[in-house]
Amino acid sequence: MRLLLACEFYYPSRGGVQEVMRQLAERFVAAGHDVTVCTSRLIERDSKIHNGVKIEEFDIAGNRANGLRGETERYVKYLKAFDGDAILIKAAQQWTFDAAWPALDEIKARKVFIPCGFSGLYVPDYKTYFEELPAILAKFDRLIFYAERYRDVDFARAHGLEQLSFLPNGASDIEFAMPPKPGIRARLGIPDDALVVATVGTPINAKGHSELAQAFARLDPKGRTLALILNGQWPLPPAPPETSCEQELGGDDNSDGADSTPPLVIANSPEAHRDPASGLSAIVSRALRMLQKYGLKAFAIRTGQWIFYRTMWVLRGLASPFLRLSHALHRKVREVVTPDRPLPPLPKTIEDYIAEASAQPDKMVIKTNLPRAELIETFFAADLFVFASNIEYSPLVLFEAGAAGLPYLTVPVGNSDEIIRWTGGGELCPADKDERGYTRVDPIVLAERIQVLLDDPERRRQLGEAGRASWRDTYNWAAIAPRYEAILRGDSGQGVEGLSGSSLAKGTS
Repeated sequence: MRLLLACEFYYPSRGGVQEVMRQLAERFVAAGHDVTVCTSRLIERDSKIHNGVKIEEFDIAGNRANGLRGETERYVKYLKAFDGDAILIKAAQQWTFDAAWPALDEIKARKVFIPCGFSGLYVPDYKTYFEELPAILAKFDRLIFYAERYRDVDFARAHGLEQLSFLPNGASDIEFAMPPKPGIRARLGIPDDALVVATVGTPINAKGHSELAQAFARLDPKGRTLALILNGQWPLPPAPPETSCEQELGGDDNSDGADSTPPLVIANSPEAHRDPASGLSAIVSRALRMLQKYGLKAFAIRTGQWIFYRTMWVLRGLASPFLRLSHALHRKVREVVTPDRPLPPLPKTIEDYIAEASAQPDKMVIKTNLPRAELIETFFAADLFVFASNIEYSPLVLFEAGAAGLPYLTVPVGNSDEIIRWTGGGELCPADKDERGYTRVDPIVLAERIQVLLDDPERRRQLGEAGRASWRDTYNWAAIAPRYEAILRGDSGQGVEGLSGSSLAKGTS
């Protein structure tokens, strides 16, 4: 088959959507299919072919709710002209889906869509978007859902859509096949006998890092060393966030930054092993590559943005101590001048919770953004994975924890409760949802549940073994990718209603 996949970001960008689409695209190629991925242009992408997958870049951003910007007309023409067998688009509320709406009636290929959760369904700004959406979804030949019951599939059923298929997420049968050699603990400075709690997610302000740091500060080590690994894209000076141009002109996904308590640990990052001269050489090399690839105008814009963000983050880092001092003096003056009107305490930040935990004996917190290979090492080296995210669909990291035999504790976010039922690899921590459907866990409750699992090695062993067994049998991409192929090919029997976890495990779609 000739296949076209579309997602907002793709390799070398990292994230759950990117990983799923990369796994599918590369396995389709290995099966003999011709595969192209439509995605956002990335300066750091140095090749239009990766592992046999062709990449077609578009300079587009936004969505229909907040506005589409860039080469939308070129994208629409590209879709209309595609003469292959099937198109697979992943995720609503982003440009590869939203900008495709005008082309849907004229696309000749079979159209398949993965809604991916509808995170904005209860957000007022998306009211019109979701009023228009049922008619758009009806134009697709097949809709793929990762959950039996969730807001996206409930929305589809409520609007009478019947072209539904159900497939689980999974983890790589290649990457997780064998435990890597020990070493990640030593590189991160973690003692061999420490109990390690880990989490992964980006952006950190939506993935539960703060709640987990609060919970970790409340844990009782009971004579043991406890370590917390918080993996994510940390916006620390002098390195700006990934959405800025730091990566484009000299940084990378794992560039280190200055921070006092605790240090940012980046294991094996290129920046950690080169001298200033070689670092400058890399910046110049990347800048020249961008100039050659995109021209003088784009180079000037990106360079200006890079200088601006770099300067602002440095200034913020320098000003932070003075701002804290100013706030403290202001509060003292208010307490003296107006003692009858006390100020409420300043809200704590994640840095405050990390500092509180790090100051305790036998506890250490590691903030990091590990490359993929070392992140997988971490899954194998940790003792417990904790996921306290505020918003998800079908968390890939839970399948990856299970694949590594790592027991996990998760809040009820996305279809995490179904994943626990399917895989048997974890436990659920109760948490409430707010009016927009975001999960908000009480750090006290989270700490209690973490403590129980840390104090019960036998329970952790049972969960880890169950998770790895279910991954080996069912929840790996070697088993899942052919089911996607069948849907893209148009094979019958792909829309069974009322699926249970057991039927998913047996391969029913």
